[in-house]
Amino acid sequence: MVAASDFTTELEAKVAQQLKSQRVGYLLGAGSSYLNGNGYPLAFQLWDLIKGSITDAAKRDDIQAKLDGGANGLEHALDLLDDGGANDTPYRHLVTAALAELFMPRNPSLDLHSEFVRRIAQHANPNVKVFSLNYDPLIERAAALVHVRVIDGYLGAEHSYFDPAVFEERIGRIRGTHKGKQFDETVKPIHLLKLHGSLGWYECSTNGVRRCGFDAEPPVDTKRLMLPPQRRKAADTMYPPYSTLWSIFRGCLAHNAAPINRLVCIGYGFSDEHVNAVIEAALARTDFTVLIFTKELGTPSWTRWSPKPNVIVVTESQCSLKGVTGPGHADL
Repeated sequence: MVAASDFTTELEAKVAQQLKSQRVGYLLGAGSSYLNGNGYPLAFQLWDLIKGSITDAAKRDDIQAKLDGGANGLEHALDLLDDGGANDTPYRHLVTAALAELFMPRNPSLDLHSEFVRRIAQHANPNVKVFSLNYDPLIERAAALVHVRVIDGYLGAEHSYFDPAVFEERIGRIRGTHKGKQFDETVKPIHLLKLHGSLGWYECSTNGVRRCGFDAEPPVDTKRLMLPPQRRKAADTMYPPYSTLWSIFRGCLAHNAAPINRLVCIGYGFSDEHVNAVIEAALARTDFTVLIFTKELGTPSWTRWSPKPNVIVVTESQCSLKGVTGPGHADL
């Protein structure tokens, strides 16, 4: 039996070592934007906050019935109401509009996110990957505040257009040396990949995938890109921008030329099976570690992830290191 103090000391040392490693990526869940109730709602709170805005009573009742019947959150309920065809169902659009109405007026403090982007921008690794499951613009706004460059796949000043090639670009200058011309990387932007879409993202039937201001309404007759369907059986299931973002996510965890070696999950409760499947597949790699930081982790998720030897779990009530359970850590 490991003494509690010895366990905590070893845990802190191991976490510090992992975070200083090369090729560290980050995955942000709703808990990373909650800010003790001063930021954006947690996933389980969303339906109660928006259902009053769903004016179509029949469809509101259909969604409620799926949740009452055991659906694991709002996104799962919408997937269960999706017929698997090539076209979106109206349920998703109603919910997306209500979520945007809830999120758009909010303007929480950027202090913590500013410190986060400032620190990871100082990493030696080029183009640190930050995968986000959130719709809010906290990372983008914080990065602009502290002058850190973020690449999110969009280019252009107003109603920006999506161009995934930007994720492949490197920024630098060519200078002459005694060895000839040499490329010097001058900027190493953070790559922000919002796997579930975002406030401000929309799709236009004539102009394609676009992004407007986070607190602005997209043009009339366009479709907000939030809450992507996951269970489509049609050939165009994962259309842009989601197809590109998920492909990069899978590649970074598995088969890229230089995949990430550590995935730091912050405020994610591991309730999205589409995300979990990608992470679990990557754990087959002997050089890959997952670090989970969340206030609490539900029993099914704890049971699934804590025994794994290459997973570190830190919650307030209990922690796990190399499959060994120890006391919680309130502020790690």
